[in-house]
Amino acid sequence: MSLRSGTLGTRFLFIFFLAKYLNPASVGYYGLFTATVGYCIYFVGLDFYTYVTREILKTPNDQRGRLLKGQAALSGVLYLALLPVALVFLNQAGWPEHLAWWFFPILLLEHFNQEMSRLLVALSEQITASIILFVRQGSWAIVIIALMTWDSSARNLDAVMALWACAGTAAAVLGAWTLQRMHMGGWREPTDWRWVKKGITVSAAFLAATLALRGVQTLDRYWLEALGGIEMVGAYVLLFGVASTLMVFLDAGVFAYTYPALIKHHHNQERNAARTKVRQMSLQTLAFSVMFGVASWLILPYLLNWIGNPIYQNAAGLYPWLMLAMVLNALGMAPHYALYAQGYDKPLIYSHIAALLSFVCTTWALSGRFQAMAVPLGLNISFAVILVWKTLAYWQLNMAAHQPKPMPRTV
Repeated sequence: MSLRSGTLGTRFLFIFFLAKYLNPASVGYYGLFTATVGYCIYFVGLDFYTYVTREILKTPNDQRGRLLKGQAALSGVLYLALLPVALVFLNQAGWPEHLAWWFFPILLLEHFNQEMSRLLVALSEQITASIILFVRQGSWAIVIIALMTWDSSARNLDAVMALWACAGTAAAVLGAWTLQRMHMGGWREPTDWRWVKKGITVSAAFLAATLALRGVQTLDRYWLEALGGIEMVGAYVLLFGVASTLMVFLDAGVFAYTYPALIKHHHNQERNAARTKVRQMSLQTLAFSVMFGVASWLILPYLLNWIGNPIYQNAAGLYPWLMLAMVLNALGMAPHYALYAQGYDKPLIYSHIAALLSFVCTTWALSGRFQAMAVPLGLNISFAVILVWKTLAYWQLNMAAHQPKPMPRTV
C-alpha cells in the first residue's frame, strides 16, 4: 500500500508540474501520446491476458512457462502486423516529429511491463508488482519533477519521454528477473499454436469490449482537440489526470486484492463468501470515491493557482463532470469483477460496446450546443450505461443462483 500510494502521489504531482513547466499544447500532445500508446497496447496484446490469467492459475508451475511463451509469440506476430499501420497513423496524426520517434520504444516497454504486472497480481505477488509499478511510473516522475524544477533545459517532452523509457527499461529488467526467480518450467517446449488459437477465440470477445471502453478514453481527447484545440486537450489531460487518480488508488488498494480472491471463491463454489467480498468491494469503492472527490475538489483551486495559467483555470468547470464520470466508472468495477470471476463475460462485452455507442451519440448530439463540455457529458453517460448494465446482470445472476432447483421427476 505504501508503494502504491507513493506511486499514486508522485503521478498526482507529476501532472501538475508538467502543466506548470510545459505549455498547454505540449501537455495536450502528451495526453494524446499516452492515450494512443494505451490503446495500441490492446492491439498487440489482444487482451490475451484474460485467457492466460484463468489458465495459469490452473496450471502446475513446471508448465506455466509454456503458456507465457505462447503469449509472447502471439505478441511478436502482432507487432509485425501493427508496424506498418502505426507508421501510417503517426505520419497523419500531426504530432511533432521528435515525439513520434518515441512511440514504438515506449509502446513495447509499457506493454511488457503491463503484462508482467497483471501476471504477478494473478499469482498473488502484489508486493513485487507494486515495486515494479513504482519503478515504471513513480521513479521517473520524481526525477523529471526535480529536473524541470532546477534545470530549464529539461522542460520539454523529449526529456519526459527519455526518462519514461529509462524507467520502463529498468522495470522490464526487474520483471524479467522476477519471472526467472519463479523457476517456471515449460519454456523449452515448442509453441502450442493450437492453445494460442483457442486463447484468441476466448479473448476476442474481451478484446472487442476493451477496445470499445478504451476507445471512449482515447476518442475523447481527439474529439476534444477538434472541438476546442490542442490547448483545451492540455487542460483536459490535467483535470482528467487528477480525477483518474481515483482509479489508480482503487486498483492498488481494493481491486488488486479482491478479484483473485473472487476467482478462487468461484472455483471453490463459495458463493456466500464471494457475495460478501463483492459487497465489501462496493462499500470500499463508494467510501474512497466520496472522500477522494471532496478532497480533490477542495485542493484543486489552490493547485491551479500555483500553476498560474489561465487556460487551466478557465477549464476548471470540466472537473466535477470528470470526477463524476470516474466515480461511476469505479462503482461499475465491483459487478464487473464479480461477473468476470464467474465467467459471465457477455454482460461485460455488451455493456462496453453500448458505452462506446452511447458516448459517440451523446457527444455528437451535444457538441453543437455545449462544445467542449459535450465530451465529459458523453463520458458520464457511457459510464452510467456500464454501471447499470453490469449491476443488473449481477443481480439477475444472484437471483438465478437462489432459485430452487426443480425436483427430479419420478416414473
